[in-house]
Amino acid sequence: MSSLVDDWITTTLGDFASLQRGHDLPEPARNPGDVPAMGSFGITGSHSVSSARSPGVTVGRSGASIGVVSYIDCDYWPLNTCLYVTDFHGNNPSFVYNFLKTLDLASFNSGSAQPSLNRNDIYPVEIDVPQRTEQDAIATLLRALGDKIELNRQTNETLEALARALFKDWFVDFGSTRTKAEGGAPYLAPELWALFPGALDDEDKPVWWSLCEIGKLAASVQNGGTSARRNESFWLEGTVDWFKTGELSDQFLIAAEEKITEAGLRKIGGKLWPAGTILFAIYASPTVGRMGILTAPSSANQACCALQAKDEIGVPFLFQALREARGDLQNIAIGAAQQNISQKPLLAYKSVFPGLELSLTYSTTADPIFAKMQHLQEESRTLAQTRDLLLPKLMSGKIRLRDAEREVEAVL
Repeated sequence: MSSLVDDWITTTLGDFASLQRGHDLPEPARNPGDVPAMGSFGITGSHSVSSARSPGVTVGRSGASIGVVSYIDCDYWPLNTCLYVTDFHGNNPSFVYNFLKTLDLASFNSGSAQPSLNRNDIYPVEIDVPQRTEQDAIATLLRALGDKIELNRQTNETLEALARALFKDWFVDFGSTRTKAEGGAPYLAPELWALFPGALDDEDKPVWWSLCEIGKLAASVQNGGTSARRNESFWLEGTVDWFKTGELSDQFLIAAEEKITEAGLRKIGGKLWPAGTILFAIYASPTVGRMGILTAPSSANQACCALQAKDEIGVPFLFQALREARGDLQNIAIGAAQQNISQKPLLAYKSVFPGLELSLTYSTTADPIFAKMQHLQEESRTLAQTRDLLLPKLMSGKIRLRDAEREVEAVL
């Protein structure tokens, strides 16, 4: 049987890539090392020796992980919760990984109570694949998108660490004040250096600085709400982003998994918050204390507390103050029966406050860092959407390489 796509080959999945069940390696048998142990969802631990060479492609074979495909570019140990490719039969390993991702492998479940994937059930499946040269080009194109997304992630980690280190030096470790008190050389611009006190008080904080409740740094504080799920019309054609605590990861909140209608929003009291609002998770471990910053008018469920920073304080200062308070607030939650915190202890938490001028100076200094982080996060989302849109089309031949390259060039 010939392929429906010009220059492509019709083969079977078994001839495209050979799969084998991973190897037993219980936790007590693992030795300290830097060899990744690949499980049903990807890297799940480490070991001292490998049992498979790189590059590696694994497929989750049971339970909720059935059909989950992972890629690794170093020697590894495939665990018995996955299948792994032992022979790529001359195909590009990265292409094999991307191709398998487009298949509905979970539909080949051979289990009953426990879903299970058997390689013998998928080996006979007929597939169409391009020649190796085109596989290489497709893999390179998709890798370029993935590499840029990873670079953006690493850059944002660096920027986040920079903003946090600056806050910690100024307002947690009191580096500038301690240096002044010890007669050390200034390490900030003169006009900025002059804003810091030159001595510590009896409480070991800079003189003239005070302890201020978190709630007094915010112009507005509201909890989210939950609209009646029984009214499906509130959710089927929603236009307002509706965030849940599981979506908070100390990053910018660009698009929610769910959207609510304006009618649904009115039902919960019209809690629509502007861009720049900080969401703080107050319910349920392990999400208590996670945060996010809205990038557009949005709403959230009752497990979120929304704080809008006062203009004279700035979003970056309030965000970092909340981050520093998080550990203590999480301890309060752990001690509670439901492992939740209410709005009251959050707003009553006292943080070191340097006064309006220095708090706003920090926010003004950190604003460009935050803006860059938001830009890179939004760019990565666009890149991921482009990749996810192109992937099934490239793997099925519905879009040819030259057309795909033009789409990628438009976003890179």
